[in-house]
Amino acid sequence: MTKEDPRISAGLMGLTYATGAVGVGIGLSTVHAEKPTLRVACLLAVGVAGFLSWIRHSVFHRSDAIRMGWDLGKRNSFQIEVGLANLAWALLAFLAVILDWGLRAEAASMLVFGFYLASVVILVVLGPKDENAKRAWAPIIGMTIFATLLITVGFQGMAAG
Repeated sequence: MTKEDPRISAGLMGLTYATGAVGVGIGLSTVHAEKPTLRVACLLAVGVAGFLSWIRHSVFHRSDAIRMGWDLGKRNSFQIEVGLANLAWALLAFLAVILDWGLRAEAASMLVFGFYLASVVILVVLGPKDENAKRAWAPIIGMTIFATLLITVGFQGMAAG
């Protein structure tokens, strides 16, 4: 398996969604606890998921481009830039928890990631479409659900904080 094999980015994508789902599930239960918290949820759903997305988009950018059918045959700096954005909110989430910035900072990191993903969904659905390409709805639906849950938990965290 080479660094460009699309199975690498597909596996990282699967790990991202699995980690995100566990994190959001934990957040939905802990944000309404007697002492509300999003620490573990923030670490998993934003920190780890964002870090895995950075690795996928930036380190394995060719693998990810091939997986999505966007391979240009060379380095795509924009895709690496998207990875760096993912790293930015991953670092925000890690620092919010490690430095104990509190529930509102943890919730804000979930909102940032959720708003970003929702924006991507809107772009993909409403943006220009290659007439020869089939739209893959499963990833769009998965991203929509993840974005919606991140935003929901983020707002619940803000209300509880």
